[in-house]
Amino acid sequence: MTQSPAAIRSALRTDVLIVGGGLAGLSLAVALGRAGLDVTVAERSDLSTMVVPEFDGRVTAVAYASWRLLDAIGAWRYMEEYAQPILDIRVTDGDAPVFLNFDHRALGNEPFGYLVENRHLRLGLLRALADLGTVRLVHPAEIDGMDVVPGGVNARLTGSGGIRAALAVAADGRQSPLREAAGIGLVGHRYAETGIVTTIEHEHDHRGIAHERFLPAGPFAILPLTGNRSSLVWSEKHAVAKALLALDDAAFNAEIMRRMDGFLGEVRAVGPRFSYPYAVHVAEKFAGDRLALVGDAAHGIHPIAGQGLNLGWRDVAALAELVVDAARLGLDVGSPLLLERYDRWRRVDTLTLAAVTDALNTLFTNDVAPVRLARDAGLALVNRIDPLKRFFMQHARGTVGELPRLLKGDAL
Repeated sequence: MTQSPAAIRSALRTDVLIVGGGLAGLSLAVALGRAGLDVTVAERSDLSTMVVPEFDGRVTAVAYASWRLLDAIGAWRYMEEYAQPILDIRVTDGDAPVFLNFDHRALGNEPFGYLVENRHLRLGLLRALADLGTVRLVHPAEIDGMDVVPGGVNARLTGSGGIRAALAVAADGRQSPLREAAGIGLVGHRYAETGIVTTIEHEHDHRGIAHERFLPAGPFAILPLTGNRSSLVWSEKHAVAKALLALDDAAFNAEIMRRMDGFLGEVRAVGPRFSYPYAVHVAEKFAGDRLALVGDAAHGIHPIAGQGLNLGWRDVAALAELVVDAARLGLDVGSPLLLERYDRWRRVDTLTLAAVTDALNTLFTNDVAPVRLARDAGLALVNRIDPLKRFFMQHARGTVGELPRLLKGDAL
C-alpha cells in the first residue's frame, strides 16, 4: 500500500522501517514482506513517477546469485522480458594477443547473470511490493530525526507524524544521513579515474558476450543489453573524461569506435551520458543501535568487476534471513545479538571484495612493461587451467562463500 507522509498523523507501528526506496531497499522490503513481516519504506522521492519510467541509460549487471534472490522473492517475473543473459565474459589487456574467456557452458546451462535496465528493476520490485499486504510505502518522505527508545526506534517524518519500529535499516545511499546520525564513519579513498556510462547501439550481434577491455586509463566494459545494444562503462582520467563528455555526438562516437576496434561494427551512443568519480568506501561497522546498513550506505567499490549492487543484494539476503528467522522464533528483530551477527557476516565479504577490486584496478592501470607482461602471462595461465578458471567463473556468478538462503534460490 502507498501513503503520503501527510496521511501519517500519529506514530505508525511497524516491525522494520527501511529508509530509502532504491533497489536494495525495495528488495529488502519485498523479501521481508513476503515472509509476513510488517514493513514500512520511507523514500524521499516521488515513486509514482516510476509508473511509466523513461529510458535513462542506467543498467545493472545482475549476477546469477542475485537473480536467484529476485526470483525467490517473486520479483523476477516482472523483469525477465527485459533481461539480457550474459553467456560469455571476455577479458583482454589492451592490444595484447592473449585473452581470458569464460563460457557459461563450463558450469552448466545457466548464464553468468543478466543485464537489466535499472528502470525495469525498480518497476519490477514495485510491482512485487504491490502484491503484498504487509508492506507500506511512504513517499515522498523525509526522515527528520530518529531516537532509540526501549524496544525500538521512533522516526520523525518532516511535516507529519512518526514511525515506531523494532529495527531501522539505512538504505539511503552513499551519503546516508542515518549512518551519519548514528556516528558510523567511513574508510576509503577516491581513484584518479572518472567513469563514463552510456548505452550504445551497434551493427553486429553481441551474442550475449560481456567484454572487459583493460586500457591504460582503466577498464572499458561493453555489457550486452537486449537487441543490438550494449551498456558502456568507460574509465578515463578526470580531465580526459571531462573533455570526452563535452564532445558532440559524432566526435564522441568516433572515440568509442577507436577503442572498440570495430568488432561490433558501426557504433553510436544513444540516450544520456553519465559520469561519476570512482571511489571505494566501507562503513566502520554495518550495524548500530537498532540500525542496520545495506547497499551504498554500507559500502561502495570500484566497478571493475561489476559487483556493486550485487554486494548490496548480498546484504539484503543476509539481513532478511536473520530478521525472518528471529521473527518466527518470537525474538527481537532489532536485538544487539542479531545486528552483531549481521555485521560479522557482511563485513568480511565486503572488505575482501573491496580489497580485490582495488588491487585489480591498481594492477591493470599500471602500464610499466614488466607488470604488463606479468599480468598477460597470468591471463593466459588462468585461461588454460580449467579448475582455476571455474573458480573465477563461480565468483563472477556470485556463488562462492557462505550464501544466505535467498542467494541459493530458496524461500525464507
